[in-house]
Amino acid sequence: MINIYEEIRIILFRKHLSMRKLAQKLREIGYKMPVDGGLSDQFNKERVKFKTVQTILDYLGYELIIREKQR
Repeated sequence: MINIYEEIRIILFRKHLSMRKLAQKLREIGYKMPVDGGLSDQFNKERVKFKTVQTILDYLGYELIIREKQR
């Protein structure tokens, strides 16, 4: 199973961003994002909203594609 938090962390690393900076940038452009590590906490506790993941991926220039597993 895919770990979306790890995937987003890899993308952030490649783009030289931290989760905190990402949340700050998203707040600056009008999205409601948690402050002071709250976004990381949501991912760590596996309580992040799907809409939040979509917003993050969209901002980073990625999209989530759902397809049937290869067997």
